Amino acid sequence: MRGALHRLLPPGTLLACAFVLSGTSDDARATPTHRTALPESVQQGSLVFGRTRPGSTVALHGKALRVSSDGRFAFGVGRDEVRNARVDVALPDGTRERIDVAVKKRDWPVERVTGVPQKTVDPPPEIAARIAREQAAVAAERNRDDDRPDLFNGFIWPLDGRISGRFGRQRIYNGTPGAPHSGTDIAAPQGTPIRAPAAGVVVFADADLYLTGGTVLIDHGHGVGSNFLHLSKLDVAAGQRVEQGDVIGRVGATGRATGPHLHWGLTWFQTRLDPQLLELPPR
Repeated sequence: MRGALHRLLPPGTLLACAFVLSGTSDDARATPTHRTALPESVQQGSLVFGRTRPGSTVALHGKALRVSSDGRFAFGVGRDEVRNARVDVALPDGTRERIDVAVKKRDWPVERVTGVPQKTVDPPPEIAARIAREQAAVAAERNRDDDRPDLFNGFIWPLDGRISGRFGRQRIYNGTPGAPHSGTDIAAPQGTPIRAPAAGVVVFADADLYLTGGTVLIDHGHGVGSNFLHLSKLDVAAGQRVEQGDVIGRVGATGRATGPHLHWGLTWFQTRLDPQLLELPPR
């Protein structure tokens, strides 16, 4: 199995076997220890899927997770997370389970980006205030915890193209250190259609943010969302329902960009995740 979007057994199979599953085909094995299925280990930046008995309650490090009516749940492991993911489950019959999912550390190379407008690297006070307002508006939409199962139905690539930037790499813009890269950059010609990688609801759409230019956020449910940056055109509006494969916008170079490309980001609430760890179709 590729990546860390771990597909689990169909409901009848899972409950009959009552096993814990690991996350890769190399070390996939089952032990009759728990009735909750989770991978044995994941990488930093992973979106992790689990499944348990319907009616159970699940918590990650003491924080309650939303559980679907058929027992599915999800959580994210951040770029810099070093703890194992401790998952506590209370099953309907009163049984309690504790599962520790090992988190594998990754190396994060430095990536130098030159040629971006200097005013986007070291903005004057009035521009810095605008950036802060815009980023706060985007962050507010990531707090949603909708009870929708879109995230459980798989993801596809939003477009074909060369990977020009990878998640987690320390970015240096025009010689000035910036935040680690929060998504995957896909280079493509200006105007290339961008498709929704999974179904969901558009919760934010703005054609002119200072750093990210044309920006769209799609909420997939359970705190999981995708963001699409630097668009030249938006084909959706906030509040709109989209299905997997729907065109949501066009590739551009708006905001802080050196050429046409799509920045595809994946989040679990405010935690940035690596889209390339999803189980995606072959390119």
